Amino acid sequence: MATAETGGGVLTGTVVTRDGWPVPHAVVTVVDVTGAQSGRAAVGHDGHFAVTGLGPGTYTVITAAVGHDPQARTGLVNGAGPVDLGRLVLSPVGATVLPAPGTWHVDPTHSTVAATAVHLGFAKIHGRFREFSGTLTVADPVEHSSVDVIIEASSIDTDNPDRDAHLRSPDFLDVQAFPHIRYTGHRLTALSPDTWRLDGRLTLKSVTQPVALSIDYLGTGAGPLGDVRAGFHAGTQLDRDQFGMIWNQSLLAGVFAVGRTLRVTIDVEAVYQQS
Repeated sequence: MATAETGGGVLTGTVVTRDGWPVPHAVVTVVDVTGAQSGRAAVGHDGHFAVTGLGPGTYTVITAAVGHDPQARTGLVNGAGPVDLGRLVLSPVGATVLPAPGTWHVDPTHSTVAATAVHLGFAKIHGRFREFSGTLTVADPVEHSSVDVIIEASSIDTDNPDRDAHLRSPDFLDVQAFPHIRYTGHRLTALSPDTWRLDGRLTLKSVTQPVALSIDYLGTGAGPLGDVRAGFHAGTQLDRDQFGMIWNQSLLAGVFAVGRTLRVTIDVEAVYQQS
């Protein structure tokens, strides 16, 4: 049986949010089977913690942080030396409370639409669209909600002017003929309390294809101006050939200069429109 007496045991771990960010203001408290506190540690800037001076036995490890629901789990110390508990995940308070029904506008200043492609078969090219707008219409029931996003195709930015010019050309986006990229989502399916699948249609160049987004709902809170905001992370993969972007340069052994698959990641901060 563990007691409050000190020993050489150490419990370590990393406190993170559901999307992997450290929670540096968290506190980890360790109590023994009698309910007595055996150790306590503040979490570092990288999310790591170490509770030292523990004797052999079974402990309850309680992790808490302002704005997050606390988490408790078991930690077993067999003797001297560290025992790594791995990642302790904290969820924001109220994260599973869905956004209020109504209209939410995407805040482009605090949102990102990005894409990644494989280069030369092993490296990666990252780009983002700088200009876009969008509306989320939250329904009741929430499964009937809809999304409408319009992206300015010419705003593509990969931090390389020559490459960006090529991406705007008819070989890829052909922004002169098709200035906008549009996504409309029309059906939500719950996969967990805060993970969803959004079915919709993407129009890129002259092609419209069904595209599903995997969405993580990150919670709702007050904005700096007294407004109400909600956070979302979404992702999908696209085959650019299906949208008429078939340019490529074959290198040795059939490896293409730019891969066909585009990995799209979207981070959205939406603002509720008060009626």
